[in-house]
Amino acid sequence: MVTNADPVYLDYAATTPLDPRVAERMRAVQSSAYFNPASNHFAGRLSATVVDEAAVQLAALLNVDPTSLLWTSGATESNNLAILGGAKQREHRGKHLVTMRTEHKAVVDVFRALEKQGFEIAWLAPDADGRLPLERFEAALRDDTQLASILHINNETGVVQDIEGLGAICRSHDVLFHVDGAQSAGKVPVDLAHLPVDLMSLTAHKFYGPKGVGALFVADGTPIAPQMFGGGQQRRLRPGTLPVDLIAGLGEAASVASSCIDKDLLHLAALRDQLWKGIRDVEGLQRNGQDRGGYPGILNVGVQDVEGESLLLALEPLCVATGSACNSRSQEPSSVLRALGRSDLEAQSAIRFSLGRQTTSAEIELAVSAYRNAVKKLRDLAPERVR
Repeated sequence: MVTNADPVYLDYAATTPLDPRVAERMRAVQSSAYFNPASNHFAGRLSATVVDEAAVQLAALLNVDPTSLLWTSGATESNNLAILGGAKQREHRGKHLVTMRTEHKAVVDVFRALEKQGFEIAWLAPDADGRLPLERFEAALRDDTQLASILHINNETGVVQDIEGLGAICRSHDVLFHVDGAQSAGKVPVDLAHLPVDLMSLTAHKFYGPKGVGALFVADGTPIAPQMFGGGQQRRLRPGTLPVDLIAGLGEAASVASSCIDKDLLHLAALRDQLWKGIRDVEGLQRNGQDRGGYPGILNVGVQDVEGESLLLALEPLCVATGSACNSRSQEPSSVLRALGRSDLEAQSAIRFSLGRQTTSAEIELAVSAYRNAVKKLRDLAPERVR
């Protein structure tokens, strides 16, 4: 039973709890195969086998060949390697790149850095629901466009982009297509054998794996320039000693996800509907993102006449967010919500509820009550608000 004294974790978009099966697998590796997989002796080969097994598990989740995967420290590194590596590899052909204003900072800041190096970036705005129209995307491409990067599932709103349609356009224009899959890999079906994607980033801790490990899918025949140097590991594209236990954890998380995705999505859809039905009649409430078709694990709402940080504090013991965890200490309103046409005040009032495998109906019931009470309390403290 959930009581008012219990913390209620509804911030799964920031990070997910470690699945017990993942923890068990990591402990087993730590006790039996915690060696350097690059070492050419029995212990090293034992660890290399663990790494290979994890690659097979992740490859099965994504429907790719295991050799197309590079291990990284997480989605931030994967994004950097994909975008910098792709842009640098093709810059002799052109220096025009395309992305969206609603991307995660791990993508936005990479493009900002490339701008300072002489690249020209087309920053595309979505429609009011957060989706990027295919015709707007194609119209932004030029003869010298060499790379486009689009976030699959938005981490603040749960908006899902048409990766298949966008990728098909890239293929027809010979544009390298990178997808930030941090919020989609392990959460929704991703079939890279059929999606026209050249590069996809992912991280384990977004789908119940450990922090500090991720991967980059590199499609066959997709050349990228290395951004790190110091060893011959991983085809010299990402050198460094591999963390065998973390990689084993990522592999196990992928294996668990392969069998749980459909069940998880049904569970999340029921909980999100319960949450929305419980708060949708709050006066001045505004839903940010898609009403239909978005990822069911995220619900982002703003409310008139209430400031988000004050609401966040009033909602304790709920663990929710006012935006991306990477920007949580910034006082700036969400750039994602502003790109959707929200004013600064509207963006600052937003709360992101993100749900997960362990979220219960009782926790949603408590969240509904806490949200309604917190909004009422804050409004009562400002009786002169303009209605």
